[in-house]
Amino acid sequence: MSDTKKNLLTKAIGQKSTTLEAEMSFFDHLDVLRKHLIRAVIAVAVFTGIAFYFNEEILDKIIFGPKKPDFWTYRMMCKLVEHFPSLGKDMCITKINGEIINTEMAGQFNLQLNVCVMCGIVAGFPYLLWEIWRFIKPALHEAERKSASGFVFFASVLFIIGIFFGYFVVCPLSVNFLTGYTVSAEIKNTFTVDSYLSSVATLTLGTGIIFELPVIIFILSKLGLMTPKLMRSSRRYAAVIILIIAAIVTPTPDIMTMLIVATPLFLLYELSIFVSAYIEKKKKKADAAFYAN
Repeated sequence: MSDTKKNLLTKAIGQKSTTLEAEMSFFDHLDVLRKHLIRAVIAVAVFTGIAFYFNEEILDKIIFGPKKPDFWTYRMMCKLVEHFPSLGKDMCITKINGEIINTEMAGQFNLQLNVCVMCGIVAGFPYLLWEIWRFIKPALHEAERKSASGFVFFASVLFIIGIFFGYFVVCPLSVNFLTGYTVSAEIKNTFTVDSYLSSVATLTLGTGIIFELPVIIFILSKLGLMTPKLMRSSRRYAAVIILIIAAIVTPTPDIMTMLIVATPLFLLYELSIFVSAYIEKKKKKADAAFYAN
């Protein structure tokens, strides 16, 4: 065999070895990701099981809470009317119209199952974020790890705040409006359990996800896809988008309800600008130190 053929063969073997190593590395990463996801699913399953144990309390006090006149939000609104009569008596809600019915044989069983799974996902969300962080962390540099060390904590806190805001503000206001809205006295408002649960879940979980905006901006800023200058110059467009989101999240024509939802979103956008500016400042400082050396 000539030297040329030997060199070509050696080069081909080397390339094949590199390809196999890359493939093994890729599948190794998939295996690691699979393990992280399995642990997250187990955590969600455990919380779902706990929710099954307390399903009566969860259904009666949490899921159907916004349907009752003695719900915390309605009581606080009545107290506001007592102290500020100028707000009007209509703001004090003492009755929730509409009836919830079941029209399917397995409807109540599916309701219980869906509620427990939803509670398991909400309760297990911080652990899911932690598993995602553990998977991403080894690929980051030391400086990146330090700057993103509070990712799980801040993302979980924002999600929980969003859940509470959606459940105690957005959800009851929307339920009160939609259950009492009529276009004709001939039509009686009755709602299926699936429709009611879908509305409560969408309003609550949707608000929780929307409150993750600063975290999303943090990630985009780290990737260089978002800058504070761009966000400041896009305030007008952001305001329109926020109002559209608020209108979708609160399916009511009441402008006050929409503004109540839109206000924290505006604040979150301003917070996101601050986060993006902080990331940009750190990048410039790191670049200056690098070139100085």
